[in-house]
Amino acid sequence: MAAVGRAGAEDPGDSGGAGDNGSAGAEDPGGSGSGKAATGRADGPRAYRGDGITVSFDARVCRHAAECVHGLPAVFDTARRPWIMPDAAEPGVIAEVVRRCPTGALTYRPADGGAEVPDRPTTVRRTADGRLLLRGELRVTDASGEVREMPRAMLCGCGRSAEPPYCDRSGECGEHEG
Repeated sequence: MAAVGRAGAEDPGDSGGAGDNGSAGAEDPGGSGSGKAATGRADGPRAYRGDGITVSFDARVCRHAAECVHGLPAVFDTARRPWIMPDAAEPGVIAEVVRRCPTGALTYRPADGGAEVPDRPTTVRRTADGRLLLRGELRVTDASGEVREMPRAMLCGCGRSAEPPYCDRSGECGEHEG
């Protein structure tokens, strides 16, 4: 899967700097001053570790709903590097905002070793524009056969996505924001 987000969209976690590919153990671009690292693969989730919570971001499924930047701009700021600062708010507040992400691009893990608890029972909601918003214990298989376990997903309901089964907002589902 080569495309990331909408056509031409950049991964907000990408510094654009030479040699920063998000490989495990890579220093967080932008010098957060915390000495903490953002880890992950260039083609997968990138983890931002804080004292009380680790927030992971997967640009492959982000559709820029902006729930994070509107919900907690002190933590999520796409103009800053690193763009996620998990020590800038209380872990419980960050977890609440991360759970608003409809696509599952953002997930979290508390420092105590627990994990984000998926909604139960699993729910599927069709929006007025046709997108399918799922929440729960999900295993989503993409067009390349990759299976992702995720707590939330935004799937295409119009059948015109270039990144099936995810809604990339290129068909009727993309004609409306929200």
